[in-house]
Amino acid sequence: MNVVIIDDEPKARKLLEILIKENCSKITSIFTAEDLISGVDIIKKEQPKIVFLDIEMPEHSGLEIFDFIDSASSNFEIIFTTAYSEYAIKAFELSAVDYLLKPLRADKLVDAIEKAIANIGKSHINLKLEELQKSLKSSNFKKIGLPVADGIKFINFEDIILLKADGMYTKVSVHKASELLISKPLKHFETLLESIPTFYRPHRSYLINLKYIQEYCKKDGGYIIMDNNESVSISKDKKDEFLTIVQNIG
Repeated sequence: MNVVIIDDEPKARKLLEILIKENCSKITSIFTAEDLISGVDIIKKEQPKIVFLDIEMPEHSGLEIFDFIDSASSNFEIIFTTAYSEYAIKAFELSAVDYLLKPLRADKLVDAIEKAIANIGKSHINLKLEELQKSLKSSNFKKIGLPVADGIKFINFEDIILLKADGMYTKVSVHKASELLISKPLKHFETLLESIPTFYRPHRSYLINLKYIQEYCKKDGGYIIMDNNESVSISKDKKDEFLTIVQNIG
């Protein structure tokens, strides 16, 4: 049985390949690709029974696979491998689409493969994928809705530089955009963004996006300078944790 792994992260591809070899004797050949287009080429050539497909990839999302393959002639099952957070997993379940959460576990992998084998040729994966796209789109998966005076502004998670508590309000600094004052407390956003690994709360008054850190200054007890030149305090009990995170990023 042939399978194809499509994932833009080399370590993720290698780990999945190792887990399959160690736990799934029914699978005889494993092919890998770093992007959707090259993965589609392999699928057309090798005719796999199962495709392990990451969703968030450069160029093309895994959800676009049937834009490049004739769904009527696709005789394979898809198992999505994803780091998506819990609130998005509901969309997978409502669409009856199989998925594995990263970091991957061997027991879950075996169960997913057995289920996929049983469903080959009879699960209408292309229809499920259409429903999944609708579900993810309706939940604004890549964005967060911020209530403003004249409506709701949808901002990409990755464009948020930092969030700052202002009483029962929160000031949101956005990359290449004006600061927003939102009538929600910072705790509300901490809960919404807790599963996005780039967000970190170094102080009770701040929630920052680690990708926008410009500098860490040791003086005055230590503080962070963000790319928008705003200084962010660090709580004493968070300093060691923060420095560990920054060192790992580097």
